[in-house]
Amino acid sequence: MWTVKSRTRSFERILPTMEHIGGNLANIERNMRINSTDPVSRFGFTQVPNFILRQRGLSANAKTCYALLLSYAWHNDCCFPGQDRLAEDMGLSRPSVTAFIKELEACGLLEIERRGLGKTNIYAINFTIKKKQTNRLKSAG
Repeated sequence: MWTVKSRTRSFERILPTMEHIGGNLANIERNMRINSTDPVSRFGFTQVPNFILRQRGLSANAKTCYALLLSYAWHNDCCFPGQDRLAEDMGLSRPSVTAFIKELEACGLLEIERRGLGKTNIYAINFTIKKKQTNRLKSAG
């Protein structure tokens, strides 16, 4: 039982017992229905930051690779696809995907944790570009 007290009067109400929503789904009024078997509505979508899409120094395939890595990460909370999987999903060869991953890594959009022979890498996807130190700055420090 809970009580709400105001300046003028008190209200009392007994809370009903909580039931799992699954048993009541058929009785819940739906305010939206998707009338499609379209892949977008069935399998979701991935949002890519505009600064990635507009980055001039990044190839279109590297941007696609970044978007695909984002799609794995959003869906699973972590990102560790094999390069064979990436290549298959992108419709490209593994050496091409490797080059695009290196491109993303070189501009600071991707960090790679290599776990060893036969294991997939773990990718950290950066939403900001980290500037690489030049050799002149490294030698000055």
